[in-house]
Amino acid sequence: MKKKPSSVTRRDALKLTAAGLSSLAFPPASVSAQDSALPFGTQFPELDSLATGEWWVAKTKMPGKGKAKGGGASKPPSMDVPREDVVAFALYTYQAGVLKMTAQLFPLKPGEVREARLEVQRDGAWKEVAKAEVLYPGWDVHFRVEGWDASVSVPYRVRHGERAMFEGLIRRDPVDQEEIVIANMSCNSSRTTGLRPEIIDNLKSQNPDVLFFAGDQTYRHTEHTAGWIEFGLQFREIMRDRPTICIPDDHDVGHPNLWGENGKLSTLPGNADGGYMYPVEYVNQVQRQQSWHLPDSPDPAPVERGITVYFTRMTVGGVDMAILEDRKFKSGPAGKIPQMGPRPDHINDPSYDPKTIDLPGLQLLGERQEKFLRDWGQDWTGAAMKAVLSQTAFCGAVHMHGKEKDRLLADLDCNGWPQTPRDRALEEIRRAWAVHLCGDQHLAVMVKQGIKEFGDGPYAFTSPALVNTIYGRWWHPLDEKPGPNPIPGSPLPWTGDFKDGLGNRISMMAYANPPDIQDEKQRADGYGLVRFNKKHRQITFECWPRFADVKKDPQGQFPGWPITVDMQANDGRKVAGYLPELVFEGAADPVVQVIEDSTGDLLYTVRVSGSRFQPRVYALGTHTVKVGRDRPDAHTLASLQPTPSAEAAGQRVLHGAGGKGN
Repeated sequence: MKKKPSSVTRRDALKLTAAGLSSLAFPPASVSAQDSALPFGTQFPELDSLATGEWWVAKTKMPGKGKAKGGGASKPPSMDVPREDVVAFALYTYQAGVLKMTAQLFPLKPGEVREARLEVQRDGAWKEVAKAEVLYPGWDVHFRVEGWDASVSVPYRVRHGERAMFEGLIRRDPVDQEEIVIANMSCNSSRTTGLRPEIIDNLKSQNPDVLFFAGDQTYRHTEHTAGWIEFGLQFREIMRDRPTICIPDDHDVGHPNLWGENGKLSTLPGNADGGYMYPVEYVNQVQRQQSWHLPDSPDPAPVERGITVYFTRMTVGGVDMAILEDRKFKSGPAGKIPQMGPRPDHINDPSYDPKTIDLPGLQLLGERQEKFLRDWGQDWTGAAMKAVLSQTAFCGAVHMHGKEKDRLLADLDCNGWPQTPRDRALEEIRRAWAVHLCGDQHLAVMVKQGIKEFGDGPYAFTSPALVNTIYGRWWHPLDEKPGPNPIPGSPLPWTGDFKDGLGNRISMMAYANPPDIQDEKQRADGYGLVRFNKKHRQITFECWPRFADVKKDPQGQFPGWPITVDMQANDGRKVAGYLPELVFEGAADPVVQVIEDSTGDLLYTVRVSGSRFQPRVYALGTHTVKVGRDRPDAHTLASLQPTPSAEAAGQRVLHGAGGKGN
């Protein structure tokens, strides 16, 4: 059997081979469908069967073909298309002068060339800038172009053979825009087939700078290529001309839920023992198809069994995004904590103590991603504001699961558990004054996270399901009362401070409960938009129903939105005092870092706006301040004593302390 393709580039493959990991190298370009009719082995004939082997032959006798597990059959698009349409779609990103693009092809037939080309248009002429092999299984192709000039927009086209072509635009980096907009999306039900014109029309009108798909792009568990192509056809008209972030979640890799536990093999039904149940080759194919085009990971070593990683960073228009894999390293609950519900990951015992399941050694992001977040938070190269993007929420902001009256106390599939590593993750996000964007929960919510106190952590926005037919969820406190400190004037009855079923502190700001999960117009389908205003250092969160008409009703968001917050409010700790005001002569918008001397705790590292900044602190002992252009590495001010009053703190003048930010 031929070797399977991996999610690494040719350059990476050569490096890995040199390190003794030759099993990750690419297969030869001449491999054909007939050669690998069962590319994932005889144990898994169902995996990607609609796009492997003699895929063009109707497979009417094989059960489960085209079914979206989790409820009901739905027919995927045909894989057999006119050959001029064989390039289905493309998606791209660029970072630090490197353009990466993935093109997804429909399955090829015997004798068709296994190569595609990337052409760009400059000065009115088309020029080929890259060519690459079409990988099997998966039928994806990957282009990497170094030395990319992101200051201009460039038309592109992906070509296969003589006739097949997909065209789009590689947008310039909008560094001069005052506002950068990220579309936040997830959970695209495969039960509802066909295109998504109502979403696409709205997004075209709103014109986001970045698309973020947080996971569950497809629910065709064992048929990822067919499901991925279906997703691409639905969203290609908006993806073709702007940077797109795609990260797979549990259903994308065929799981009902996923606790990756560093890549181990899962053998328990429901997978609560942790790990992946399908072959490494299938997991890597899914990740490669969805996420290869992301900027290179700063820590690309595979996890156990050779499963690849993709966590990374990406900066667009001065907004620096940390892209996390908050499933891959997370511990599975089965066998580690007592079962206190109908299954290992559901807790319905009201007498349980959340502290008893917050055990030493349990992981959420894992040590590698925690280190990545710490480093990312201190590097502000090209950045004025920061955001963290991941699959799911760092809290359990849900009460009803599946049905409107089915109450669940705690769901360990959310990232409110394990609690201690959850708190560590939020502390790193807070240190950068970043917001957190995610999906997965099928319920749109906006919360202010609490770590040690209510409101001391960052803001977090969970997008609604794009198409919410798989699993309904509702926010519905048992006593049907608001919590302390409710949102003044909110149209929603249950805002304020609450503890989730895991004991985590959350301040509920807005939620979008579905009035009727059976009615397509009342399921609370939709998407989010997040606007980063670099001039005023503010973030505005918008939440749009799927069937809204943004042109006719520009105010037609879900009740409770929009919500605007100050960037600095992502650190909500109580201020104990102020250090001397910093005045930067000959420089503007430097990076400032504040460290508490008695504990060594790095309080925050941020790019300030303008030529003056008054550092705030949370204890009255001495502090150290570091300042620099993109990192806090040019000046150090030691043993600064805070005063309770900002006016009494005085000034410190720094010469040439920083540089102009975006």
